Amino acid sequence: MSTGPTRPAKVVVAEFARYLRTETTGGMILLGATAIALLWANSPIDDSYRAIRDFRLGPEFLHLNLTIGDWAKDGLLALFFFVAGLELKRELVVGELSRFKQAILPVVAAVGGMIVPALVALSVGWGAPGIERAWAIPVATDIAFALGVLALTASNLPSSARVFLLSLAVVDDLGAILLIAILFTAKFDLVAAGVAVVALALYAYLQHRRVRSAWIYVPLALITWVAVHSAGIHATIAGVALGLLTRVRADEGEEHAPAIRLEHRLQPWSAAVAVPLFALFAAGITVDGESLGAVFTTALPLAVLVGLVGGKLIGIFGASLLAVKFKLAEKPRGMGWRDIGALSMLGGVGFTVSLLIADLALDGEAVELAKAAVLIASAIASLSAAAMLLHRSRVHARED
Repeated sequence: MSTGPTRPAKVVVAEFARYLRTETTGGMILLGATAIALLWANSPIDDSYRAIRDFRLGPEFLHLNLTIGDWAKDGLLALFFFVAGLELKRELVVGELSRFKQAILPVVAAVGGMIVPALVALSVGWGAPGIERAWAIPVATDIAFALGVLALTASNLPSSARVFLLSLAVVDDLGAILLIAILFTAKFDLVAAGVAVVALALYAYLQHRRVRSAWIYVPLALITWVAVHSAGIHATIAGVALGLLTRVRADEGEEHAPAIRLEHRLQPWSAAVAVPLFALFAAGITVDGESLGAVFTTALPLAVLVGLVGGKLIGIFGASLLAVKFKLAEKPRGMGWRDIGALSMLGGVGFTVSLLIADLALDGEAVELAKAAVLIASAIASLSAAAMLLHRSRVHARED
């Protein structure tokens, strides 16, 4: 006996995808993956975690015989940065960042949020083995996690708060990726780099010519990714470059531009698969009383922690204040300095890219301690920012 009309499978899938697109959901999935990684890596079956993470697969002749952890780091994060690049391009061309004085503020804030944490980390960790590479760990802000905290705690803040945070996070993650390309490129293959440049130029040309076939773009994107990886540059650069080259203005008679369509289709995969799987294989560190104590008593992890929590707050807020004071930029619509202060604290959530840089910069016990510092700093920054944002949200609700 029928109990009522059933919804078509396509409708159910579409609703599930829409659910996955929300920052709240993405942040919760990311947090869940991190919790699983920590529990698994500290359980009696921790050997299985490391065996899976370090299992190799892929063709050697393309330099793609990588571990599962490396596939998550180099491959899945490229999808994440492609989606981030699409959203940044849209905001810069047709969104709230299309005006120079609005666009320049998050850029200046991001630069301050990179330079100050790096200087703080160098100062605190000066002389510690590995600090000459580890200073780059606290320069990044985690887009997915930070936007998730914002969505959960700041429902009454103006929409410009999300745009400011997104733009800031994307810009300083781009800066972090450039640092990765400069600091952690052990070898450089000129031929592979040439192939990557040609593939990117062809992608841009096809976008200009309004070619829409996925049968062309998907192989071209894979060729670009392989070429960038083979060149010795971190492969996430390919995702950013392709995102920024995608057309964001719709033609007459076109419902949505390619960037909007791609963002709509790929964002659920990024939020529900790419970033959580990366976290699953990056956050599995051994946690005990001794290692937690070492984070606060050893120079290198302490430098990372202070750089993220203190350096980010000072760098983002200070750079924003100076940019507005000297009339280089304008405050986002409807936001006060206390709102920007709360978002600056949220910038200390390093997580994804900070874990990535820790993996590239360090090895042995140092990488475990640096990752523990990133997780602790991200927890401190997210909880502190959440409290500040909840208060600011209530203030905005009363004013409205």
